[in-house]
Amino acid sequence: MIAPLHTKPLPDPHDGEPDANADIGGPAQPLLSIRGLVKHFPLKQPMLPGRGPAPVVRAVDGVDFSVLKGETLGVVGESGCGKSTTARLLMQLIEPTAGEVVFDGRVVGSRDLSLKEFRRQVQMVFQDSYASLNPRLTLEDSIAFGPTVHGVSRREAMTRAHELLARVGLEPARFAGRYPHELSGGQRQRVNIARALALQPRLLILDEAVSALDKSVEAQVLNLLMDLKQDFGLTYVFISHDLHVVRYISDRVMVMYLGQVAEIGAAEALFDTPAHPYTRALLGSMPSMDPDARTSEPPLAGDPPNPINPPSGCRFHPRCADAVPLCSQRAPQPVQWQAGQASDMHRVACLMHEPGSGHPRAAAPQEVAA
Repeated sequence: MIAPLHTKPLPDPHDGEPDANADIGGPAQPLLSIRGLVKHFPLKQPMLPGRGPAPVVRAVDGVDFSVLKGETLGVVGESGCGKSTTARLLMQLIEPTAGEVVFDGRVVGSRDLSLKEFRRQVQMVFQDSYASLNPRLTLEDSIAFGPTVHGVSRREAMTRAHELLARVGLEPARFAGRYPHELSGGQRQRVNIARALALQPRLLILDEAVSALDKSVEAQVLNLLMDLKQDFGLTYVFISHDLHVVRYISDRVMVMYLGQVAEIGAAEALFDTPAHPYTRALLGSMPSMDPDARTSEPPLAGDPPNPINPPSGCRFHPRCADAVPLCSQRAPQPVQWQAGQASDMHRVACLMHEPGSGHPRAAAPQEVAA
């Protein structure tokens, strides 16, 4: 029997101290801004002498986006497109090759925002619920560990752990002393969510957090996440390969392809009127419950190119039905794309939507007023 969610607010261990989680820039300032984020992984075996620089895997190759306060940003794309690497870069679990992460107007790792303070405000939930937990720690110890590291007393951390277990639907009297192997996958993921909330963060990065669960449990965890977002005033970065789930939970959606952002925009507008050919192909792969709407041909053929030596120009052009010779010569720049109304503005990286790009389907460049 799953206990109902409680609405009692958690005790704040920082009462009387300056609030590190305070909204510094106001609601108009993005909570998270990513500028020119790059992550290249060098290969273990360099090329022979005289053959040029050692090759690298371009996992993330120039990503720019923002996460607004209080929203859920969904991140989608094929396997190997850089979603999980981007999440680890946001969390500072791996060091970026270039670029910077700005949290509420402060650069992460600078004198204004130390890495420890940043990680108290940003937490992550991983896909593998069992590997994420220490098998030697009870559930209450796992949840209380983070606050203890950040200076909260043991007694207060345990009180918080029990409160959070109740908030995620696990009765503390029954579950606090259990070990991870005694729980189901859905229960373990609830514990991981509780542990992520133990430091009272402002941003949660959910990397395939419900992908390993069966559909009935997945629906319960999704509804739990939406309740917690409202109760705690959270912001989510939600990474998933399940487009139906992304559409259900997201306010905006970012589509990645081969380490770059192909398209980003409001969820409903992006799903209803996708601008990028890759986004259209991705949405065309969504299974339908309508037997008359079966897919007779694959919406996209072939595998993504090698990230060690990506194609020149637009990286999607080898698989794009709308590609012309120009697409292999010139990389598209992200431009605003309007679908219907001004509230449905997208940003899309495609030469077809770049005025004056030279693509046959591109609009003419706008005339500059004298």
